[in-house]
Amino acid sequence: MTRPLRIAILAHSTNPRGGVAHALAVAEAFTRLGHDAVVHAPDVTGAGFFRPALCRTIPIPASPVGPALHDLVETRIAEYIRYFEDPAHRRFDIFHAQDGISGNALASLKQRGLIPAFVRTVHHIDSFTDDRIATLQTRSIVEADRCFVVSRLWRDVLARDFRITATPVGNGVDRDVFSPTAGREDRDLRQRLRLGAGPIVLAVGGVEPRKNTLAILKAFGQILAIHPAAQLVIAGGASLLDHSAYQTAFRTELERSGDVAARVILTGPINQNDMPALYRAADALVFPSVQEGFGLAAIEAIACGTPVVTSRIPPFTEHFAQGEVVWCDPRSPGSIADAMALAVQPHARTNLARRIDAILAPHSWARTAAAHLPAYRQIREVEHA
Repeated sequence: MTRPLRIAILAHSTNPRGGVAHALAVAEAFTRLGHDAVVHAPDVTGAGFFRPALCRTIPIPASPVGPALHDLVETRIAEYIRYFEDPAHRRFDIFHAQDGISGNALASLKQRGLIPAFVRTVHHIDSFTDDRIATLQTRSIVEADRCFVVSRLWRDVLARDFRITATPVGNGVDRDVFSPTAGREDRDLRQRLRLGAGPIVLAVGGVEPRKNTLAILKAFGQILAIHPAAQLVIAGGASLLDHSAYQTAFRTELERSGDVAARVILTGPINQNDMPALYRAADALVFPSVQEGFGLAAIEAIACGTPVVTSRIPPFTEHFAQGEVVWCDPRSPGSIADAMALAVQPHARTNLARRIDAILAPHSWARTAAAHLPAYRQIREVEHA
């Protein structure tokens, strides 16, 4: 490319979710390559993004909405459109949506002739009972000029269901941030969360169906029979989707679990600066998701030297070979418990330490950013033809 690109990257929120983490990290990688990448997101609280970033960020003022998902989605789309209606906010070469909300906003702006084209990263595709939301999700994919995906799983889904040839770009991990080296913050975090001798089992992503949290809880109850001092830490939970019914079922199961409840710590959304120490505090990350776009938490935990229990399904089977993680059947709490029991053994961490570099070698943000550039170049060539 003859000059640096000006890239507008649009995320669905400023919260620490996988797609938002991807947006910030890939924008930072573009910045290191000399491009001007700016991450935008609706910001209800006014607090900005969940972490500071090397790239420029623009939190877009957003209004509170009621509990109905379609109201939230339609309001955020409208707020994005209003923001980019100002020509001063459209001085970019590339408009890149990371989700359905921003994808619909860019589709409308393109339809009105305010932008020439846009691209979309499909991290995963949700199942919605509301036909309006499902239609908007589809529109954000099929009206994009190019699609990217973070795993071969979703490349194949887009080819099968939409006849779209998507470009896999993967994900990365910042090994200067996520490393096995402990610091003072590790001790402070253990004290703050009142972590004992353990073993400590960590689940990331809060309580929601996709993260399989009910099965994790049932599996943990079995672990306590072997390790009475074990603790389960469930971290995170910031999401635009309504998981209240599932969370009610989880609380009911927790109340029925008797002594198990006393060994469960629900942190809620956690400061991003605490995540490396939290991974290191854990004897294992349990990540038996039933659906993921990529599964960033798994490679972040491995970068911190923490063994990972995860589902023997794509996309995890794309990233990990036998012996690099402890596999489980996500449909079986017993299988998850057996995998937990193996992962918390001291030799699991020792074995992982010898493999970290090889496991993480394919996962760099510089590689992810570079994978976008040929498609960006083609978009610019078409626009200037």
